[in-house]
Amino acid sequence: MRELLLINITGPDKPGLTSKIAAILSGYNVPVLDIGQAVIHNHLSLGMLVEVPRESASSPILKDLLFCAHTLGIQITFTPVADDEYDGWVGEQGKPRYLLSLLSRKISAEQLKRVSSIVAAHHLNIDTISRLSGRIPLDNGDNHTRACVEFSLRGTLSDENLFREQLLAITDSLGIDIAFQEDNIFRRNRRMVVFDMDSTLITSEVIDELAKEAGVGEEVSAITEQAMRGELDFNESLQRRVAQLKGLDEHVMESIAARLQLTEGAERLFGNLKRLGYKTAILSGGFTYFGHYLQKKLSIDYVYANTLEIENGCLTGRVLGRVVDGARKAELLELLAEKENISLEQTVAVGDGANDLPMLGKAGLGIAFRAKPIVRERAKQAISTLGLDAILYLMGFRDRDELAE
Repeated sequence: MRELLLINITGPDKPGLTSKIAAILSGYNVPVLDIGQAVIHNHLSLGMLVEVPRESASSPILKDLLFCAHTLGIQITFTPVADDEYDGWVGEQGKPRYLLSLLSRKISAEQLKRVSSIVAAHHLNIDTISRLSGRIPLDNGDNHTRACVEFSLRGTLSDENLFREQLLAITDSLGIDIAFQEDNIFRRNRRMVVFDMDSTLITSEVIDELAKEAGVGEEVSAITEQAMRGELDFNESLQRRVAQLKGLDEHVMESIAARLQLTEGAERLFGNLKRLGYKTAILSGGFTYFGHYLQKKLSIDYVYANTLEIENGCLTGRVLGRVVDGARKAELLELLAEKENISLEQTVAVGDGANDLPMLGKAGLGIAFRAKPIVRERAKQAISTLGLDAILYLMGFRDRDELAE
């Protein structure tokens, strides 16, 4: 009769170990039905599900494997697998698969416990856990470390909204970000990333900086906060704020641009996106002058923002042309995807304000970055703990994939 065996091998990792095990199985013409291997701190864990051919007996195979394991200084165990158990495993292939990314400065056991408990409560099975971030030295004093582990999950999720709510509820208390997305072909096949500018690519709101120069900082800042929280129509808020800037010397914009501070991780993110051939764009309710400044600095492909009207060297307090609001951002995302001949599923959108929600919802991967509470709650993905370069993890990249300059 046919015999199915699960072979588990653990011990110090050594070059050629898998080859030696495979050579023994090959000598008996053993089919390998499943295989998985992981190495943690130079310690190997290898699993193989094999079928012992009808014409062979398992005893000689096991004897040879045990002797090989002894000579290599590793442990090996064998577990019989019933046919119906195997058939049940095969039948699970059609179940949905998901990816859950846990992001933090450092990963703790408490974080893993809380996340995995929620996963288990929703009857999802963890197939694999992988570390996407690089190794952190023990004596590293850098407060800007990055840590990311990715869970591959399998199963049917009966209430995705509740699952997401429960994950979001633990992020602040644990100092982590959790991204949850379907595991599909588009995950590593994104081709374009679009960004809001103010408080996303840069740490400030440019209009607030302009207002300070005009002596109306407090008034404009209050309106900005209302708009970003979704309490005020964006177009109305923009007109009210820009009107306060009437008479401001246009040369002030140059000094403001020079002191703009990029968000943590921005340069690393754009460097990798550029070398990997991604298209990038700024879709901003801010202003084109500053968008073009960042375009040169970060080699960004497209910039769409609002243009301040200038007459006789001074701002008039008006905006030229169609306002880039939330609806326009979503529309521009569609137009750019069409221009680049890619599907919306292949796009990533990143923003922090309520006016970013339409494009976050339309993109294949929408990420609320250090966003206002209302945006974090409504966006499917959110990053608040790490820098912009953490977006690479959500796109499936590992630190070791980073290309040299």
